[in-house]
Amino acid sequence: MGTLLDRLGIAVRTGHHCAQPLMDRLGVSGTVRASFALYNTKEEVDLLVAGIRRVSKMF
Repeated sequence: MGTLLDRLGIAVRTGHHCAQPLMDRLGVSGTVRASFALYNTKEEVDLLVAGIRRVSKMF
C-alpha cells in the first residue's frame, strides 16, 4: 500500500513503527500510517482518503 500511495504522490510511513513484538504476536507483517500536522489541508486529507480507497480496491 505504501508504494502504491507513493506512486499517487501521497507520502505515508510504512514498517513496524516500534511495535514489532506486538505485530509478530498478532501476525501482522507491516503497517501504513499517515502523519498529520497543523499545516495539512483538508484537500490533502481528501487526497489521502481517495488514495486509500483506490488502493484498497486492488486487494
